Amino acid sequence: MFWLIFSTAAEMSTSRSSECTEDEAKQKLLWNVKREVKQIMEEAVTRKFVHEDSSHIIGLCTVVEACLLYLLKRRAAGFLRSDKVAALFTKVGKIYPVAGDVCAKVQELQQQTDNKKKPSNGQESLKRQGSLSKPPPLTPQAIKHIWVRTALFEKVLDKIVQYIVDNSSKYYEKQALIADPVCGPILASLLVGPCALEYTKLKTADHYWTDPSADELVQRHRIHCAHGHQDSPSKRPALGIRKRQSSGSMSEDKFAASAREYVESLHQNSRTHLLYGKNNVLVQPKEDVETVPGYLSLHQSADHLTLKWTPNQLMNGTLGDSELEKSVYWDYALTVPLHQIVCIHCHQQPDSGDTLVLVSQDGIQRPPLHFPQGGHLLAFLSCLENGLLPRGQLDPPLWSQRGKGKVFPKLRKRNSRVKSIDQEEPRVEEVATDYVFRIIYNGQKNDYDPSELLVMHGCSGTQFPWQLGDACSHGSPCLSCSSSGSPYDVPIRCSCGNDRWSLSHHRTPLKMLCENMKRQIVSRAFYGWLAYCRHLSTVRTHLSALVNHTIVPSNKPSEASGGLTAEVWNKYEKDRKNYKKLELLRMVYYGGVQHEIRKDVWPFLLGHYKFGMSKQDMDQVDEDIAAKYRYVMSEWKACELVVKQRDRETHSAILAKLSSGSSIDSHVQHLIHRDSTISNDTELMDAVSLNWHRIDKDVQRCDRNYWYFTTINLERLKSIMCSYVWEHLEVGYVQGMCDLLAPLMVIMDSEPLAYSCFTQLMKRMNQNFPNGGAMDTHFANMRSLIQILDSELFELMHQNGDYTHFYFCYRWFLLDFKRELLYEDVFAVWEVIWAAKHISSEHFVLFIALALVEVYREIIRDNNMDFTDIIKFFNEMAERHDTQQILRIARELVYKVQTLIENK
Repeated sequence: MFWLIFSTAAEMSTSRSSECTEDEAKQKLLWNVKREVKQIMEEAVTRKFVHEDSSHIIGLCTVVEACLLYLLKRRAAGFLRSDKVAALFTKVGKIYPVAGDVCAKVQELQQQTDNKKKPSNGQESLKRQGSLSKPPPLTPQAIKHIWVRTALFEKVLDKIVQYIVDNSSKYYEKQALIADPVCGPILASLLVGPCALEYTKLKTADHYWTDPSADELVQRHRIHCAHGHQDSPSKRPALGIRKRQSSGSMSEDKFAASAREYVESLHQNSRTHLLYGKNNVLVQPKEDVETVPGYLSLHQSADHLTLKWTPNQLMNGTLGDSELEKSVYWDYALTVPLHQIVCIHCHQQPDSGDTLVLVSQDGIQRPPLHFPQGGHLLAFLSCLENGLLPRGQLDPPLWSQRGKGKVFPKLRKRNSRVKSIDQEEPRVEEVATDYVFRIIYNGQKNDYDPSELLVMHGCSGTQFPWQLGDACSHGSPCLSCSSSGSPYDVPIRCSCGNDRWSLSHHRTPLKMLCENMKRQIVSRAFYGWLAYCRHLSTVRTHLSALVNHTIVPSNKPSEASGGLTAEVWNKYEKDRKNYKKLELLRMVYYGGVQHEIRKDVWPFLLGHYKFGMSKQDMDQVDEDIAAKYRYVMSEWKACELVVKQRDRETHSAILAKLSSGSSIDSHVQHLIHRDSTISNDTELMDAVSLNWHRIDKDVQRCDRNYWYFTTINLERLKSIMCSYVWEHLEVGYVQGMCDLLAPLMVIMDSEPLAYSCFTQLMKRMNQNFPNGGAMDTHFANMRSLIQILDSELFELMHQNGDYTHFYFCYRWFLLDFKRELLYEDVFAVWEVIWAAKHISSEHFVLFIALALVEVYREIIRDNNMDFTDIIKFFNEMAERHDTQQILRIARELVYKVQTLIENK
């Protein structure tokens, strides 16, 4: 009998253990499905679609198959079939038409895959010709999960799983997840969202992007900066790191892929139209470098034209991957936005091709472009003119001639003398001509007068600064051809065999052009100076309140970068009255506080003590604060007891009335409004109950992984927070306040002292919470700062979804960067913020936020981050920042604004 009882008990224990293990397995499977569904829905929200090759789809298919295979009956899975999911879908498809359609679709896909594996000779030739029109082959992962994947893309996976759940007894054991009356329907419900999404096969620009982590982006940027410095950033193309499939191959193919992306951008693509392309266009990048052949292209996007020239060495693949990135030819490549160009000089040379020179708004000439012979310059100008329309045009415009199309404007004679000379001369073949075209846009004043001489005929070649001393048409230099006073002056014809033209009639138009250009340059310089002065006025008006006007250097009267050390602090404690407060704060601002003395220094920085106080005065302050803290605690604890008693009685009354089946309203109201010295104020009781509930929740979650916050210290943290909220019930507790109190507790390790310092801290921080209005002011000031200090990044933010509202900085300002940094770094940042109020800026948090953005500006720019990207990036970078670098940049930004305001 004893053994029977013992064996029965053992069986029951084993059964309970087995049930517990099965429940845990089902919960884990369901949790995995929830995680994958969450990720795929986040991708859909972020990118507005989900690509069929996304890794999140494979992940979802894997966990769904695991759920379907859990405790599947062998009869349903097929005794001899290795693909049990296929057996299940096939068996269900015979009864359920929706699953039957999926089976037919899968068989079709499998047939296509088998045909591609074994192509015939005729199919091989057709494959080469029509490979672009065929759908891309399935990846091995897609083939592995083809049944669930196909059902998902057909948007019926949730219906099939729901059918299997409803008929689970045919296919599953009783303990299976699908057969569970709770877990089974939940699984089917979770799949409704993914089945409602749109999936695409299109290869977009970021087709291979699977959300690289912030750490990966930082590593890419470091590798890129280490291998590719830019000597001339204005000329070198921006080889930004594009979004790619994985980080595993990044170190191997990064540079080659970057170069390929740039070369691919020279051709027609979805973002720009290729208006013109010509190879073997020569450019002399530097004076001591020979001309280099390259590919010239003209691109039109939605709002501007861009001219690019790329050396052939970067185009034809003659350089290896490592040589490609280090190649000096990147410094020779040109990228010229045409909205910066005001004049185009065209010089036709029949024997050596044509030359084009671009002159920018500041009067600087770009390197000349030498076209091969054959009318390529005219073809380029024709494409340029078409690309400028309808917003702009060439001045003078090209002429249209019947049978020839676009041609250069013809010569117009200005007086009878020239006409008589032309009549006397025999008719000869038209000579080469030099032209100057302006690019004008709608609304821009057109100074072109049709009555003026458009071009200057009779010039065998205008002399450039790099072409002085060229031979005349007879092969020998003559005085009249080489002695012009200006590099832009047109030389008169030499007398050796040609008629001499009047210098006064034919040099005048180019002289007028040069004078006009000089006036334009001076005018632009003046208006640029005027705009700068107005800009400084704006800076002084809007930013003068953000910084202290007196600049306190780090090296006067002594070097302060070492910070406030224990040695210096001991000297202060020995001579409190004669030691300067500003000198101590200067040390804290530029170097921080030594950790061992933070408990002594922080109460001064926060205002608990005043600098210069005697030891007796400090002890008196501590006694007063301790007495106040004890009194406040006694008040809220008494109220807490009443609230808890009221809640218990109300709960008991509700249970009693529910068991009796009678109405509970009148009795509950009587309990709530009963006479009591404290509970008469119902609103007070409700406020205390609500705030204490919020505090309980947040305290339990506050920095649980940090060594200091044991159960005892969490209770102390709660007591301090309840004491503060009791005194400020009109504001109440707001999520995040515990984050601000926690570092103070770690340093002070004293409830009254931490309570007092937290009260002082909240005088400033309280305005950042919803009841205050400081957050909107922070956002507006950030917008003004970045507009002035980094206009390029501001424009990028504006273009990529316009997140210049800076809402991604909300958590930074709310908690003084507490969740962005490690605890040791939080200490360093906070003490600098407190000292900065007296040294450089009361709004130093703005400059820390701007420094955070500036540290990663190249990553933000190269990856074209939008609002969602930048939030994700900084969330992943939390507790990984180089705090000392950020503080150094923040101090530099403050100094820059101070200098702008002082106009130094």
